[in-house]
Amino acid sequence: MNFCSDNVTGVSPEIMAAIVAANDGAAMSYGNDEYTQNLQAKFSELFETPVTVFPVATGSAANALALSVIAPPYGAIYCHAESHINVDECGAPEFYTGGAKLVTLTGNYGKIDAKKLAEILNRAGAGFVHHVQPAGVSITQVTEAGTIYHADEISQIAEVTHAHNLQLHMDGARFANAVASLGCSPADITWRSGVDVLSFGATKNGAMAAEAVVFFNQNLVQDFQYRRKRSGHLFSKMRFLSAQLEAYIKDNLWIINATKANEMAAKLVQGVAGVPGVKLSYPVEANEIFIELPEPVIKALLSEGFEFYRWDSESGSLVRLVTAFNTQEKDVIAFIETVKNFAQ
Repeated sequence: MNFCSDNVTGVSPEIMAAIVAANDGAAMSYGNDEYTQNLQAKFSELFETPVTVFPVATGSAANALALSVIAPPYGAIYCHAESHINVDECGAPEFYTGGAKLVTLTGNYGKIDAKKLAEILNRAGAGFVHHVQPAGVSITQVTEAGTIYHADEISQIAEVTHAHNLQLHMDGARFANAVASLGCSPADITWRSGVDVLSFGATKNGAMAAEAVVFFNQNLVQDFQYRRKRSGHLFSKMRFLSAQLEAYIKDNLWIINATKANEMAAKLVQGVAGVPGVKLSYPVEANEIFIELPEPVIKALLSEGFEFYRWDSESGSLVRLVTAFNTQEKDVIAFIETVKNFAQ
C-alpha cells in the first residue's frame, strides 16, 4: 500500500521477460547490438518522424545530458521553480553543462506561462557580456504538480523559445501518463508542438532502469555520443537498456501501464471527494495527487500501513500520493475507506 512514488514499483512482466530474452547468447557491446540499432526505427515510427535516440539508465542523466547540448557554460536555462531539474537533480544540469545557470520562473499548477516567459526573455540581456546568455527552456511533462501541458500550451512556449533562438527541452519522466491522459499521439505534444529534445521516461512506468534522450532537432545530436560516454552512460551491455525500451513501447505497453496508473489516481480522488477536511491542491490529470488531509486521517492511514510523503513538512497536512501501473484497486479502496472512517 505504498503511494510514495511510482519509483517504488517493480518491473512490468513484459519488460522483465525482454531482459531475460536479451540475456540469451552474445551481443556486440556499447550499443552495436541489434536491440539498440533497432531503436532508431522503432522510436521514429512511434513519433512519426525521424529521431535519434540514446538510451541511458536514469532520468537525471537524460535531463542533464540533454541540457548539456543546449546550453554553454555561460548559458541560462529557463525552467519552473518546482521543476525536477531545479529541485531534485543535485546540481547535475549545472555540472554537465559546465556551469550553465538555471533561471526559475513561477507559474500556476507547475506550468510555465508563455507570456511571462516572453517578458523575461525580452529583458534577459542577450548579447550583454555581463549576463548569462539565454540558451534553452525546459518544461516538465507531467509537471511536478501532477498537471499536464496541452499541445497548444507547449506550442505557445515553443514559439517564444524559438523566437529568441533558444531550444526547448521536455523532461518526460511521466511522459506516458500525459499521452494516456490526453489521448493524443506522442508526436502531438513533442515535435509537432515545437519540442527539440525529449527526456523519455520509462523507469517510473514499468522499466527496471531505462530512459532515453530523443532528439527531434537533429542539429543538437552532434557530440552527444561523447557526452554520454563521458558521463558513464554508454553501457558496455547496452542491449539490456535497449531491450527494456523496445518492450516498453511494443504493443502499446507504455500507454496501457500509464492508463492503469491514471485510472487508479482518478478512482482515489473520486472516492475521497467531498469528505470533510479533504482538500485537493491541484487538478488530478495523471497519476499524482496533492491533497490536504486532517491530521487524524493521516495518522490513521500511517497506522494502517499506507505509505506516502508529507509534502510541505514532516508535520504538514499536504500529502502527495502517486499511483503506478501495478497499483492494486483493493489498496485504493482501502485508502478511501480509511479516509472516510477517520474524517468524522
